[in-house]
Amino acid sequence: MPENLKWLEYLLRILLAIGLGFCIGLERKMRFKEAGVRTHVVVAAGACLFMLVSKYGFADSKQFDASRIASQIVTGISFIGAGMIIYRKQTVHGLTTAAGVWFTAGVGCAAGAGLYIVSAGATVLIILVQCLLHIRCKFFHNKRYSQIKLVFADAEGAGAKIKELFGVEEFGDFNAKRKEDVVQFTAVIKTDKLFDEEFIANILHDYPYIISAERVYDEI
Repeated sequence: MPENLKWLEYLLRILLAIGLGFCIGLERKMRFKEAGVRTHVVVAAGACLFMLVSKYGFADSKQFDASRIASQIVTGISFIGAGMIIYRKQTVHGLTTAAGVWFTAGVGCAAGAGLYIVSAGATVLIILVQCLLHIRCKFFHNKRYSQIKLVFADAEGAGAKIKELFGVEEFGDFNAKRKEDVVQFTAVIKTDKLFDEEFIANILHDYPYIISAERVYDEI
């Protein structure tokens, strides 16, 4: 390509990065994720631009190193991804979204480096993987667990009976304290079984030594 038309090729690379980022972001937006089309487009275009600057912007320097700026894209995008990850109620949210933004930056870098087939192919592959893993199939999904916090009085066989009722083998966060000359136990059970409010109400009614039962949170 003539020297005076190279800028057109560079702009086309940025345009390609924008298109690929749009495709990845659209799939995320359709699943109502935190980072949508605009975020992925900007990340892909920005990574592409930095790659172009890194590869061609300092070519006239004697200390030219094409990887110097490009290598910092990985570090810089990691800070953006970290801001998307939320740890709430002992469960991590946004990890896949952060990884997707990081991947989109890689696609932008590939487009900026002129690896057109690689960048386009990687985009198609990640979209296919995301769609495949969202198929309603038990093989692709972990079980959903519930944690229930129980408070029960000291009674003969109470612990064993509670384990039997909820179908668990052990307690978590088990502790005891004395209250008004009565020893009360607090324990958390983790189970993949679904216990509705009616079941818990019946448990409290039929077993007086169980003082309270509260669902703490659900996790995948």
